[in-house]
Amino acid sequence: MSESGRPPSDNSSPPARDGDGTSGAAREPGGGILMGRFFGVPIYVAPSWFLVAALITWVFGGQLDTVLPELGRVRYLVSLFFAIAFYASVLVHELAHTVAALRFKLPVRRIQLQFFGGVSEIEKESDTPGREFVLAFVGPLLSLVLAAVFYGAMQLVDSGTVPGVLLAGLMVSNLIVAIFNFLPGLPLDGGRMLRAVVWKISGKAMTGTVAAAWVGRALALAVLIGLPLLSYRGGINGGSSGSDSLTDALLAAILAAIIWTGAGNSLRMARLRERLPGLQARTLTRRAVPVASDTPLSEALRRANEAGARALVVVDGRGDPTALVRESAIVTVPEHRRPWVAVSGLAQDLTPGMRVSAELAGEDLLDRLRATPSTEYLVVEPTGEIYGVLSTADVERAFLAAMSRAS
Repeated sequence: MSESGRPPSDNSSPPARDGDGTSGAAREPGGGILMGRFFGVPIYVAPSWFLVAALITWVFGGQLDTVLPELGRVRYLVSLFFAIAFYASVLVHELAHTVAALRFKLPVRRIQLQFFGGVSEIEKESDTPGREFVLAFVGPLLSLVLAAVFYGAMQLVDSGTVPGVLLAGLMVSNLIVAIFNFLPGLPLDGGRMLRAVVWKISGKAMTGTVAAAWVGRALALAVLIGLPLLSYRGGINGGSSGSDSLTDALLAAILAAIIWTGAGNSLRMARLRERLPGLQARTLTRRAVPVASDTPLSEALRRANEAGARALVVVDGRGDPTALVRESAIVTVPEHRRPWVAVSGLAQDLTPGMRVSAELAGEDLLDRLRATPSTEYLVVEPTGEIYGVLSTADVERAFLAAMSRAS
């Protein structure tokens, strides 16, 4: 179905790099086919959507053959239209989340239509439980509104016609999306609403996340067990065939796995958020020595070794930093050539985004590094003095260590 977005704390990621040894994180993965933009937010259709669209077309086509047998093979064209219209409704659901997020000045990375609905990837966590509740509530609310609109339109057409059947299907599907997303467990919208309520009562966002995540896991077990039981009882009463029961069991297993995994990820990322303040620019920074641009690499490395430093900063005649010597470039120079290679040939010119305050920590640090991808950054004191050089590789290692502890 549809989820309100990434888990509340799933917006943290290691910084991206460019230059030698780049990682792809700096270039936003498409996640499918780009269909357009909404207020600057890209909208993608994942490859898995085509599989679901084909499945919906086939299943709904079979139902049309029972209700409107005179359609013949045209029923599959009508079914394809229903699949597209249904996912258009899901898109409206996600756009509601996006509008609310932008209204609260929360950046949205993208909207993606995928296997079981859609997701709005909101990169920041709400700063208050009230905003968190509203952000989660608007999605299923819009689905309810759409269900009401389609129900009203049904009253204007004959129920035994193609428009009547399509409107009925869209009304029911949007109602199901709304009800499903109101269920009080992460990663569903209802889970985020529950999280907001517990957060408000306890005063702690983490307490709300833990409560909603465990309710989500309980919900996953209920879906895994409950749907097949309902289908089996219907089969006993003649309401469904054995193959239908098997399909329902498979669907229940998939839904349960999605909910269980999403709840677990929400909990893991919340624990990671608690550890992010430990990522401090000051503690991760390498000590650096200043060198002139024409200094031979061998001499620069000798000075660094004597000072116990692990980085080189190129400075001008006044001692102001102008470039950083890239570690990846140093290792490519054979030792016998280092006396003849000036550090200027291995340096990357400093840009404003490559200057990082030594006071930055946690998400603020990660956001700053993501804004200007690089392999090294110049770390400066609030007074402007050089503190050292921050390597993206060191931040990534610290981030992964924090993730492993959170898991």
